[in-house]
Amino acid sequence: MDLRTHYNNLYKNSLQVFSSQGVEVDYNIDNPKDDRYGLTLIVRPDENTREKILTFTDELSKIDLLQYYYPFFDIHITLLSIISCTAGLKLENIEVSDYIDLINKQLRGIESFKLNMEGITASPSCIMVRGYPADDTLNSIRDRLRSAFEQSNLQQSLDQRYLLQTAHATVVRFRQPLTQKKLFLEKIENFRDQNFGTFEVQKVELVYNDWYQRSRNVQLLHSFELV
Repeated sequence: MDLRTHYNNLYKNSLQVFSSQGVEVDYNIDNPKDDRYGLTLIVRPDENTREKILTFTDELSKIDLLQYYYPFFDIHITLLSIISCTAGLKLENIEVSDYIDLINKQLRGIESFKLNMEGITASPSCIMVRGYPADDTLNSIRDRLRSAFEQSNLQQSLDQRYLLQTAHATVVRFRQPLTQKKLFLEKIENFRDQNFGTFEVQKVELVYNDWYQRSRNVQLLHSFELV
């Protein structure tokens, strides 16, 4: 996949939707009964990168404060969604140690790699920062894990929603229609090619999480160090 072309197409298509139909509102963000949980492998950008991302989202919040902006500690990149968020999924029903063992075997000998976070893309329901791996390590990790899980008896729902090939970080979700659409979209355009930084991926986290990866609902199960 040509990531740059893919991100650009997402951006153009989504902004057409924003302009003509409006944003897709996520009504579950403030739903206290939302019990969708999953099992996910994630990467967290370094502090410098996250601070630069917050500079962007702070600018957006000055225009429309009531949208959902990911806080510092929640910003992440999904490496692989092992069990997609499902209503009623309970951690006590998951043999966590088996997942850790499988992932450990597949990550053994994998070297750290760089991710460059540069520019903005979007979907009808959210704004994302684009991520570009410096080499093929991320795809290699995903392929190895997919193959291993397919050959295992562990519960998983890999790629059932979509085949994850990007390295983006979702940073804004829409909890209501845009109140100042023109200004909001202009600000996004201003950051369209902004470089948010490059960081070394040295650690991968296995977490039990809600749909939004909110820190208060995330349980770290294991950290895997890359060599």
